[in-house]
Formats: sequence, C-alpha cells, structure tokens
Amino acid sequence: MTKLFPHFPRQYARYFLLLLVPLVVLLPLPDFWITQLNYIGLYSLVAMGLVLLTGVGGLTSFGQAAFVGIGAYTSAYMTVNLGWSPWATIFVGMAICAVSALLVGWLTLRMSGHYLPLATIAWGLSLYYLMGNLDALGKYDGILGVPTLSLFGWDVGQGRPFFVLVWGTALCGAFALIHLLDSRTGRAIRALKSATQMAEAMGVNTLQHKVGIFLIAANYACVSGWLFAHFQRTVNPSPFSLKFGIEYLFMAVLGGVGHVWGAITGALFTKIMEDQLQVLLPKLIGTSGSYEVIVFGIMLVLVLKYLPDGAWSIVGHRFAVRQRVNNWFNAAPLPERSKPAMGEVVLEVSKVRKEFGGLVAVNDISFQVKAGQIVGLIGPNGAGKSTTFNLVTGVLGLTSGAVRFRGQDITGHSSREIATRGMSRTFQHVKMIPDMTVLENVALGAHLRGEAGAIKAMLRLDKDEERRLFREAARHLERIGMAEHMHDLAGNLAMGPQRLMEIARALCSDPALLLLDEPAAGLRHKEKQALAGVLRQLRSEGMSILLVEHDMDLVMDVTDHIVVMEFGTHLMEGTPAEVQASEKVRAAYLGTEH
Repeated sequence: MTKLFPHFPRQYARYFLLLLVPLVVLLPLPDFWITQLNYIGLYSLVAMGLVLLTGVGGLTSFGQAAFVGIGAYTSAYMTVNLGWSPWATIFVGMAICAVSALLVGWLTLRMSGHYLPLATIAWGLSLYYLMGNLDALGKYDGILGVPTLSLFGWDVGQGRPFFVLVWGTALCGAFALIHLLDSRTGRAIRALKSATQMAEAMGVNTLQHKVGIFLIAANYACVSGWLFAHFQRTVNPSPFSLKFGIEYLFMAVLGGVGHVWGAITGALFTKIMEDQLQVLLPKLIGTSGSYEVIVFGIMLVLVLKYLPDGAWSIVGHRFAVRQRVNNWFNAAPLPERSKPAMGEVVLEVSKVRKEFGGLVAVNDISFQVKAGQIVGLIGPNGAGKSTTFNLVTGVLGLTSGAVRFRGQDITGHSSREIATRGMSRTFQHVKMIPDMTVLENVALGAHLRGEAGAIKAMLRLDKDEERRLFREAARHLERIGMAEHMHDLAGNLAMGPQRLMEIARALCSDPALLLLDEPAAGLRHKEKQALAGVLRQLRSEGMSILLVEHDMDLVMDVTDHIVVMEFGTHLMEGTPAEVQASEKVRAAYLGTEH
C-alpha cells in the first residue's frame, strides 16, 4: 500500500487513530487499566492547552486547573440544582471559561518575565478558595450526585464507553491543534515565543494572539473538567488546586512542551509513574507519604537538563507530518495593493528627532524616498542610522518631527499599523522562526493578506487560502533565487540565505516601500554580489527601497541617492558620486579632512 500510495501513511495515519479507539475497549484489558487510561485522556486535554500556551506561545501558566474546575463545577451545579442536561452545560462552561480567560488574559498577558506566572498562580488560588467557600457549591465537601453522561439512553459516562468518548475527544483536540499550528494563525502563534518584534512588523497583533491561545487552552481545560465531573459523579475543590496546576505543567514539560503528542506522552508517563511510585516507594523507604512528589521534582530537573524537548522528541521525528499544503501551483494569486507611480514621493521624513533622556540620538533629520529609487542611509558607527530606521518603522516613538508615507501622516503609529499601510522591513540581526521551513517563514510575511482565523484553521476550512499564501511565498523565493531552499528549516541556513529569506518575507507583504537594515552584515563576497543582484532586480521592477548599510562598496554600487548622517545630524545627501567626492564625508569617516 505504501508503494501504491506513497503519501498515505503520513497524511492519513492520524485519522486511523480515531478508528482504533473503539477497538481498544474490545481488548481484554482489566477495568483498572481502562480507568487509568480514562484519567490519562482527561489530563492530556489540559496538557495540550499548555503545549499551545507555554511550549509554542512561550506563556507560562500555573492556573489551568482553575479552568478545569470551572468546567466541572458549572456542569455539576447546573445538572444537580437546575436539572439541565449535561450535554447543554458544556457550552455554558465553555462560555464562562472564555469570559474568564479573556478577562485574565487582558489583565496578565501584557506582563512579562516572572509577573505572568505569578499572576496565574494568584488566579488559580483565588478560584480554589472561591470554590471551597461558596455555600452554593457545597464548600469543601463539593457537589454530590452528579449524573452520568448518557446518549440515547446508553450510559457513556463510565468504563469502556467513557474511554471511547474521552479519547475520541482528546484525539480530535490533538488534530485540531496540529491543524491550527500548520496555518496562517499558527505561524503567527509560533512567532510569539521569540520573534514578537518581527511578527508585529509583519502585521501580527501579538496581544490578540496571546489572548487567543490563552482562551483556547482554557477551553481545552474546561472540556476536561466537564468530562471529569460526570466521570467522578462528584465535584470538590481538591482536584483543582495549585498542586494540580503545577502537575499539568509537569506533564507537558515531561512529554515535550513543544509537541502536541508530547502532551499525551507526558500525561501517560506521569499517571503511570505516580501509581507505581505510590506502591514502590513505601516498600523501599519503609514508611508511607507523598514521596512521589520528590521523585517528580528530581525527574523534572533531569528532563530540563538532559532532555529539554521532552520524551516525545526522542521518537517524534519518526512521525513527522508533511506540510498539509504542498500543491499551490494552481492557486489563485492574492490581490495586490496599488503601487505609487515612478518618481512619486513614497516616504517623507521631516525633522525627526529622538531624545533618550539628555542624549539626542537623532537631531532633526529630513529626507525623501521616491518610487523606483534605492536610497542609502549611511554614516559611521553611532551616527543614528538604526535609530532613524526604527523611528520610520514605528519601533521607536518620535520626540518631535513627522513621517509621511504615501502622503499620509504615520507619526506615532505602531509598527503593525505601519505594516498595514504597505511598508515592510528586515532586521539588522536576522529574526526568524528556526524550526519552521523557509517557505513557512516567508509566508508569515503575507499574514495581512489572509483572513482565516483559529476556528477555520482547526476545522481545516482554510485550505484554499493557505494554498494562495504559499503560492505567494514560493513566488518571492523564486524571485530572489532561493527556490531550492524553500523546504529547508530556516535555522539550518547560512547567514547569506537567511538574509535573502528575510527580504522574501518582507516582499511577501506586497509593500510599496521596502526597508533593509544592514542586509550585507556578515555576508561573504559572493553573497554580497548575489544581494546586489537582488536589489537591482527589485529596483527594475519598480520597488522603492531605503537601505541602511555599512558596506560602502554595496551602497555605492546599488543606490540612486545617499543620505549621510554624523552624530545624529544630517551631514549631506546626493548621488553616490557626489558623496564619494565630498570632503565632509571623508572627514566623518576618516576623522580628518586631508
């Protein structure tokens, strides 16, 4: 079958897992192991949310157990006290979790460093003590007599039928997350951990995506809590304490916090080890106690030290899934923005000034960039070139002055807002997502040209748009001569191809103005020649470029107009020949007029 259908195993093997789930219950497994597997499925759902939140998004949360509690208590209260059907309460629980996640997310996700984990600890403790002190929720005794789940009169809330339900839910949740991460929204999410500035420059609303993954993770926990309530038939605050919030994070890290299947691996290992250690340790030590917690702590340190990508990373490469969109050649082209006419003023920088305390880094600089023109911005080290570049692109705020782009004032706008208007940039130090392919990194540049969100991606309703985005990314890689690298991991590229990849990513946004921040830094001679060829080609196609560069051979070779800065001031500007002949420029670079 593999020879007849070479892509069959990788593309469709995951769906056979869903078909195999009902068959497991037919195996002669003891009821004890079926119950254990049920708990593993419940834990896996919560750990999956943490993979998305912590492993991919870089946001550490100790409060997921609180969202499990919301799902469990909502269903328990509404079924026992209000007589609701359990199948209706799940939607109420998810709505409450969504509102809670939005509120907590907007308040905490603006924080960085240790503040976010501390805030989620406070959230988890608050919910735990609230559940334990409300009379309506039974205080610490909880709610008893929660009805089981039944479907058409068949009890599916216990034993083997529940196994089918919980693992069918867990596997669907895993596939949905895999689809999400392999999408336009997923590429933006994967940039949150280490490339936030780059993502904003490509038009990604990073705060919105942080809140989004916080909400998704909360609802995965909520579904787990809903299933837990009807499996246990009773609910009390104990399973939703901070201890369990830490344990869920432990599961994700142990299994592989960067891998969706690592969540299931971590839940499996944790549950089995916990049960075995509770039996073995009292025999070894000679006394009973929660010594398994100590073992877990030691194991976590060892995993972080020697296996930072978790247990799944050992075998995960054997089950690598191909990129789901691999045929974009017949996709419809993306719409393009209107371009300025040749000679039209695209960028006008007027007396921009930037002060850092008492230091004037940029002192009333003015210049223009016209359509179809490459303008170089040069000067010795410390001249203020990169600061001026960041003022134009919205990374830094102006102290005074104005920046106009295509006749519109963009002074004070963020880099994301500026990107939406048609300005795109590269970075002095290459910013990329190393574990994504070159094609995926470049497709991130077209983020603003797509519309599909997280729900469409999880349900795989965005396939047509993905084909169009990848077609555009492939077109720009071919345009700059990097077509043969499109399926390589970006982190495996040498410096030269990485910088060309950044240019392709910037072009993918369909800009009216391209800003390049020292694109030749670290390149070899032949790589610089290739870069010069790309810049000449872009100019011949009508692209407007602002180039900040130290390599004078490259600048003199490709630019039409040069602006020279010295100590944050405007020294002179003119053609390359005029700049080369200037005594003032020689004095600025050499420190003497002779």
